[in-house]
Amino acid sequence: MTSETNNPLAVEFCGMHFQTPLVLLSGCVGFGEEYTRVEGYSNADVGAVCLKGTTGEKRLGNAPHRIYETPAGMLNAIGLQNPGVHKVVDEILPTLDFSETRFIANVSGSTIEEYEDVTRKFDDSPIDAIEINISCPNVKEGGVAFGNDPEMSARVVEACRRVTDKPLITKLSPNQTDIQRNARLCIEAGSDAFAVINTLMGMAIDIESRSPVIGNNQGGLSGPAIKPVALLETHQVYQVCRDHGIPIIGQGGVTTPNDAIEFLIAGASAVGIGTALFYDPLICRKINDGIRDYLQRHEIPTVGELTGTLALNSPPQRGCGC
Repeated sequence: MTSETNNPLAVEFCGMHFQTPLVLLSGCVGFGEEYTRVEGYSNADVGAVCLKGTTGEKRLGNAPHRIYETPAGMLNAIGLQNPGVHKVVDEILPTLDFSETRFIANVSGSTIEEYEDVTRKFDDSPIDAIEINISCPNVKEGGVAFGNDPEMSARVVEACRRVTDKPLITKLSPNQTDIQRNARLCIEAGSDAFAVINTLMGMAIDIESRSPVIGNNQGGLSGPAIKPVALLETHQVYQVCRDHGIPIIGQGGVTTPNDAIEFLIAGASAVGIGTALFYDPLICRKINDGIRDYLQRHEIPTVGELTGTLALNSPPQRGCGC
């Protein structure tokens, strides 16, 4: 990662210039313009904006309820509601101000062929990069999520890689047994970067009706509750990526400058902001200020110098009872 000398927060990510290390996460900012209606908000406060998950055709999403607040987080099961890739590329992208920040498409699909088709459409557009949401269910394989199987994940990445030269960012699922193996196979298949992690699967139950609160029965858990898991898996993926020069967007429960700094130390080159935007749309400016203050206090010239500086404790001695 390199940075501008006059901006300690600037980083280069997959050849893209980010003016800050913050990235607004897919599903939290619609198609990039929703929060610009809020007084004091600016897309210039972030390095990039990940657009809402996009499929080949229009999708209406899941039945309600779709969102449920939980202790230190929230469950969501929106169901990839979106207008379809053709409308996004032909009607929405032309309205975005690419001089403010970088815009990253989020590609989703029910088959490998759909992932490939959507990626091909975005390749012929001004979008800066493409994030692959491999947590979607594979309808040809009994509904198993692509991202929960390393070989299947790699096949999706390989298909997307065939049809674009734009940077590919693979969004890794935490709902798997070996995230490091998944990362290795995705690198071999052509992934340029990773977003770590996607939501954890969870459920909430209405005890009076004895039924799930979420219409889809289960949903993705996000928010501060998942931060410890996200930090660990960010560091695990960094251990795979560091020798390949593959950058990571670390994400999951970031609400304060300290949270963001933890992800950078764990191995992230950029930090995703999602759920926190729902209760404070101006949170990014505050996080930027906090990171800047930290760099000054510790006499660190650029934010990129924090990435991967975690010093692990010595492992416990065997037989200690832990």
